[in-house]
Amino acid sequence: MVAVEKKIDKAEYEKRLNKITQIFEGLVTHADEQATYRCPYKNRFDHCTAKFGCRNQRKIDEGTGLLCVGDDKLDYRSAWEIDDPDQAAASHGTGTITCEGKVYQLTPGKTVFDYADDLAVQVPTSCFRTGQCHECIVEIKRGMDALQPPNEAEAFLRDNYRLACQAIVVDVDTDIEFTPLRRTPRILTHTGTNDNETLELNPRVNHRDGVVYYNDEPIDRYRGHLYGLAIDIGTTTVVANLVDLETGKVVSVSSFENPQRFGGSDIMNRISYDGEFHGELRRSLIAALNSEIMDMCDRHDFVRQEIYEIVVAGNTTMRDIFFKQDVQSGGQKPYKSTIEHEYRDGIRSTTALVEKTRRLGIRANPKAMVVSLPLIASHVGADVAADLVSVDIPSTDEIIMLVDVGTNTEVVVGNMKRMVAASCPAGPAFEGGGIEYGMAAYPGAIESLKWEGHQFSYDTIDSETPQGLCGSGLISLLAELRRNDLMSPKGVFANRKQRIMSVLPEHGITFSRDDASNLAQAKAANYCGQYIVLRHFGCTPEDITRLFLAGGFANYVDLRDAVDIGFLAPVPEANVVKIGNAAVAGATAVLLSEKKRAGIEALVKNIEHIELETTPDFFDVFVEGCQFKPMFFDRT
Repeated sequence: MVAVEKKIDKAEYEKRLNKITQIFEGLVTHADEQATYRCPYKNRFDHCTAKFGCRNQRKIDEGTGLLCVGDDKLDYRSAWEIDDPDQAAASHGTGTITCEGKVYQLTPGKTVFDYADDLAVQVPTSCFRTGQCHECIVEIKRGMDALQPPNEAEAFLRDNYRLACQAIVVDVDTDIEFTPLRRTPRILTHTGTNDNETLELNPRVNHRDGVVYYNDEPIDRYRGHLYGLAIDIGTTTVVANLVDLETGKVVSVSSFENPQRFGGSDIMNRISYDGEFHGELRRSLIAALNSEIMDMCDRHDFVRQEIYEIVVAGNTTMRDIFFKQDVQSGGQKPYKSTIEHEYRDGIRSTTALVEKTRRLGIRANPKAMVVSLPLIASHVGADVAADLVSVDIPSTDEIIMLVDVGTNTEVVVGNMKRMVAASCPAGPAFEGGGIEYGMAAYPGAIESLKWEGHQFSYDTIDSETPQGLCGSGLISLLAELRRNDLMSPKGVFANRKQRIMSVLPEHGITFSRDDASNLAQAKAANYCGQYIVLRHFGCTPEDITRLFLAGGFANYVDLRDAVDIGFLAPVPEANVVKIGNAAVAGATAVLLSEKKRAGIEALVKNIEHIELETTPDFFDVFVEGCQFKPMFFDRT
């Protein structure tokens, strides 16, 4: 028999060769990173072999030895660097650098990160200031021209954002002001719904005979704790509950400003940014979350390997960025995510997502799973699904309404027979974006005002010196201006020629016609969502038996103020229930209960979604909503 020579497919051969080359390149890169960063005293079992103390050492309950919980980001290269003697001898300039009210005099050659150290301001980093981790992003509020131009490591940043470790001060005679992107806002731990309710306890994680099981699959030895994380990823803030899966109790609550602000303050800008610099937004969020996890470990004396499941809620874009999904389709008509398209095409059986912590780069047990709640439709995301878990959906014909106020406001109206939902792109105005003296809810933010005689009295968060107006303060200001005829419904001041009004002259805080215009458009989005969904369902505010107000922002708003300017539908005040951060409460309930998990999966499939922009009279409703006056419903 004559052997037949098999012809080689050159294209296929080249394809496989390229794949092998990529694999070896990855191995080399990984080996290089390990050689550069991995602690030489850490063995392959993640045990510490050092004979000296280290903050990353943890005692092992069983047996002898120490566990290393370091993040493999040690870098000793900076130890060989020395200060430039000429720089050290340089004289001070006349300019100053300011952050969080602290001031320091400028000297040449130092980075913004160096000054953060001088000011005792915490700026995150895990690469020891080499520009690799992209965690130390700061917003330069003043003095951008006093800094050396951005370098290659900062190519992904726009506008007035810089890496603190790369931003070198070159003009010491100009005043500079900066703010870290990762800050801690006022934390809302109250949820209003489950505070007095015993949560059903049936988690996927349990242990017996010294072994930890996930869905009856052995995944680890029992180390002393079974923890889970419930996370709500908002456009502006991130909240995380550390939950004891054995008792159902929330052990710790963490909250921080979403560090993705450098990519834009609203959803559409984030989508556009992720298309241009894919992965940077996710990278900043994961770094911030990992930092919080390690802080939790230190505060409560446990190791990250004791976190066995993570449940995530969040709007569609924030959730999908977190899970490494392409979010570009969410920014184009019909504004649906890739996940939703695949679900509607029958490719997926659910819009919920499941992934391993190791693949997402989260510091937890290597075999832990990350699970998201399902989406409802379009931009009505997993956070609204979590809200619905946290409230008691009536089993009668009573009509309830849910309004989750944020950069995107979501509205749900209905009962067990029928539910209608919509999303309103409100934007960041009521969170301080685009408002001259607007700010998030930090100490010093004005949260309420009263017009008394010829001046305003006010209250600030933590009773500190006024720095600006947060959302509740802006709504309060608008309501007071209207009640006292200081401003018309269309945002025109009593003195028609006046463009800027002094609110607190002693603190230099003003309010302008432009501010009023930005707030009017943001309010109109909220107005449209509530008005159109109520009308579509066929009811009025008087028919609502319970209005659930979700979100930290809504929790602090004065109801009368909000109704008077048309920010909220005029539901009888006795029927309004503030449920705080319902999204993280719902995520916590799902983390602890298989029944809740299955229940929300079934519920979201029957919710009717409407696109507000497709409503024939949408523009007319929006224009009406731009006026600062109560929402009106004609029963006829």
